This record gives sequence, structure tokens and C-alpha cells, in this order.
Amino acid sequence: MAANDVYWWEAAPIASPPQKPVDPTCDVVIVGAGYTGLSAAITLARAGRSVQVFDRQRPGEGASTRNGGIASGNLRPSSGELAKTFGEERARAIEAEARTAREDLARFIAEEEIDCDFALVGRFAGASAAGDYEGLAREAERLAKTGIEAHAVPKSEQRGYLGTDYYHGGSVRMDIGGLHPAKFHAGMLRVALAAGVVVHGETGVLSFRQEGDGYRVETSRGVVTARDLIVGTNGYGDRFDRWLRRRMVPVRSRIVATAPLSPNLMATLMPRRMMCAETRRLHYYYRPSPDGTRILFGGRDGTIAGDPSWPAENLRRAMVDVFPELDGTEITHTWFGHVAMNRDMIPRIFSREGMRYAAGYCGSGVVWARWAGRKAALQVLGQEDGRSALDFRPPPAVPLFNGTAWFMPAVFAWMTTMDRIDAWRGRR
Repeated sequence: MAANDVYWWEAAPIASPPQKPVDPTCDVVIVGAGYTGLSAAITLARAGRSVQVFDRQRPGEGASTRNGGIASGNLRPSSGELAKTFGEERARAIEAEARTAREDLARFIAEEEIDCDFALVGRFAGASAAGDYEGLAREAERLAKTGIEAHAVPKSEQRGYLGTDYYHGGSVRMDIGGLHPAKFHAGMLRVALAAGVVVHGETGVLSFRQEGDGYRVETSRGVVTARDLIVGTNGYGDRFDRWLRRRMVPVRSRIVATAPLSPNLMATLMPRRMMCAETRRLHYYYRPSPDGTRILFGGRDGTIAGDPSWPAENLRRAMVDVFPELDGTEITHTWFGHVAMNRDMIPRIFSREGMRYAAGYCGSGVVWARWAGRKAALQVLGQEDGRSALDFRPPPAVPLFNGTAWFMPAVFAWMTTMDRIDAWRGRR
């Protein structure tokens, strides 16, 4: 099992486009060449703006090609929590925007003819503790009333959706799909380059400052003056923007991939090939590979440095808890990427000194990153369609945080302990 070996890169290897000179002037500079940055760039270039995108890694090398490919547009706070924190009106608007963003992703993939194995297969959410089932059932009922196909799944019917007895029932919603994240990014990069966007891979932004009516941006390959600046680094920000770094907490999320399984075993374990989630605090997520031959199983890593072997082993054990039949199955790939959390715990679009940010997707960037990048671009263009329920004050800074999530090992240990207590209570 190779460490940090990204399964998705086998079918869609990542690479920087052929290097071009850095133009000293352009209309818009975008920092970050993942889903956010490319989405913003496509929108702006098609509106006639000259755009340069800079990424200190190869384009897409961060979370855009490392994620699980689950197109959920998930919101971490519940409806009630959203209303309590942001008010009823904004809460309803945020939930409505999540639905629109999911639909818009499907539209974008179809219209741009991006071959990324996208399929609306639905998602099964399992009740990890007995007491969690009622909450999932109520949420499914609420979603059904809004027109989303959703329903509860009692434990007696669970194996028709997922081949396990681990959960105490669950729920299904059919507006969530899956895709191949690296193929999706490759398609977006193709569309961006065809629109005239200049993408500079392996070219870091070192600093920026306001200058006249625009910005002076220093990169590792030259200085650029631009009228507008969009930052779309999400969980991969660095010291070029210390203000943002104090507001976005990078959290490692890891995935393991099994060796190919027999068609009969895959049909038993994942009969409907759905995306999967659950209610444990550590929130494991998993899915079949797009070709239906493997299971990809992911969750929070709990580390902040290096690449030790124990997080992958933790995931393997959690996977075997759900699917005992996989005990002894070879793990062929393990890798991690950074998701970005913020104190509001919802995806965010915000402005500071005229520049625009789109970030903080809290682990649901497949839908939100492309959507937020497009919204930020429309705001630069001054278009009414740029309005968003996610666009309000910047998220507050995290106390005693300067870019390294030093507290995550303790948080991970606490959640692990609480999940074990819940499991003991639910099964005693």
C-alpha cells in the first residue's frame, strides 16, 4: 500500500499546462487552480476579461482531485441550527441555494460535455447509533415535503440499499450523485484553457497589495498588476494571505481504496451503488468506484504533519466494522487532502478591501467550490446573478490559530472516544 497514492490520478493524471510567460497586466488574477479558481476563470474569460490563474502546486493537486467525488452540496448545520445562527430567512435561502447548486453542477457537466462518470445514484445515510434513526427519518420527511425524493429506511429494509447490519436503519435522498473528481477537474481545465484563461501551475503567489484601482500581485515568476483579485485556495492557503489563514482551518481528510472486489461481493455490499454517509462524529463517507469494482472509504485523518500509517489502518478498521466481509482485503491506495472549516461551518463567499474570496466548503466542495467560484466571478462582473445567500460578513478568526491545526489530534481523539461510547450504549 503506497502512502499518499491518489487512486483518481490513475485515470486522470495531473500536470501543469505548458508554461507561458507571466503577463505583467491583466483584468483578473485568481489564486488557486482548483474547482473554485477554474470556475471563476471560465465565467470571467467568457465575459471578455483577461484572466491569469496561479497555483503553487500543479493545477488541481489539492482537494479538487483528492476528494471522494460525492456531489452532495452538504450543509453541516441542521435546518434548526442554521435558523438559530443566521435567522430563518437566510437559513431558507442557504438551503435553497444548495439545491440550486446541485442542479447547476449537473447542468454544467452536461453542457460542457465533461466526461467524469457523473451519475445521480442517490445517497444512503446510516444511523450509527439507535437514537439517530428518528432524526434521519424526520429529515427525510422534511426534504420530501420540499420536493426532493427522500425517505427513511428502517433496519428491516436496510440490506436492500447497503449490505450491512452495522446501522440502525437510515435514510435515502436521490438528489445526490457521484463523479470522478480528477476527470471533472481535467474537464474544467480543458474548458478554461479553451476560453482563453492562462493557467500558471507551480507558480506561487508570494504577496499582494492594493495599488491604485487594482492590485499588485507578486508571484514566484513575476509581478502582475490586475484590476480584480479572487482568492480560491480553500484548505491550501499559505502565508501570502495571513488574514485568510486565520479564518480557514485545514483539516486532513483521508481515503483508502480496496483492491478490486468480485462482482458478486460488490452487488451484495453496494447493491444500488449509492454514495454513503453516516452519523458518527468522525463522519465516515464511502462509495463504490465509478467502475463499480472497488470501495473507497474516507474520513477525517487526525494528523497535522507527516504521513503516518495509522490513519489508513483506522479507516480500514472502520470499513471492516461496516463490512466484515472485507476483513483481509488488500488496501491498494491511501491518500489525504485538506478540507477547509470555518467558524460559521457553511461555505462562504465574502469580500475584503475589494477582493473576493470563495472558501470554507467544510468537506462538500464538489458542489460548492464550482458554484462559489462562479458567484465570485459574477460579482466581479457586477451581475445580479452574483448574489448569494452565502455572501455576507467574513467568517471570524479562530482564536490562537495561525494556519496549523494544532488542536486537531485532540479533537480527533475526543470524537473517537465519544463514538465508542455511543456505540457501546447503542449495542449493550
